[in-house]
This record gives sequence, C-alpha cells and structure tokens, in this order.
Amino acid sequence: QVQLVESGGGLVQAGGSLRLSCAASGRTFSRYAVAWFRQASGKEREFVAAITRSGNTATLADSAKGRFTISRENAKNTVYLQMNSLKPEDTAVYYCAADWRLSDTSSTERNNYDYWGQGTQVTVSS
Repeated sequence: QVQLVESGGGLVQAGGSLRLSCAASGRTFSRYAVAWFRQASGKEREFVAAITRSGNTATLADSAKGRFTISRENAKNTVYLQMNSLKPEDTAVYYCAADWRLSDTSSTERNNYDYWGQGTQVTVSS
C-alpha cells in the first residue's frame, strides 16, 4: 500500500494563496491516480481536484476551476495543489487520496480511492 502525508495548510487571508503537498511513500507512486478532497466542519467530504498517473490530465471541481491547479512530480513522489484567490468558503480540512490504476485515468468519486492521508487544515479569513 501507499502512505500519504499532506502538508502546507495554514491560515491565509481571503485572496491569498497556499500550496498543499501530498507526499507518498514507496516506489510505485506513478501507478496511482491522486485526488484532493476537502471537508468543512459539519459538511460532507467533497471532491476538489484529481490528476492521472502521468499528470497529463487534471480534473477540477467547479468551485476550484480558475483558481486551483493540481500537479505532480512522480520522481519526488509528490502531488501538489496550488490554491489561488482563496475564499472563506475554501476553509476545510484537505485530504490527499490515491487509487491504483492500470490506465491513465482518475475519478471524482470519493469511494473510488483506497488510500487517504490524515488531512491538513486550511483556514481562509475574511
């Protein structure tokens, strides 16, 4: 299995930026699709962004389009989520998730991901 550790969360003012990192253990990272989900207090965990094994295809939630970018560096076993123009409604715990794939695809569905990190808190002040 793969182990995931998120970092980069913190407190930022509205309009600011944060870059989250998801660091994976093991040598098979390039075989996993990776996604970011977030969960605000009292709400269900929701999809934010996903990226295929190769990094060639990214998928963003409507709330993230135009503001967030997901990318990966397989040589570093790391996936990033660059978040710009942050809004107070982006406040949540952000989770990294991974799914073993045989093809260069990804999913926006929470239940398609087998491995999850512990989460990192993002707080956007107004």
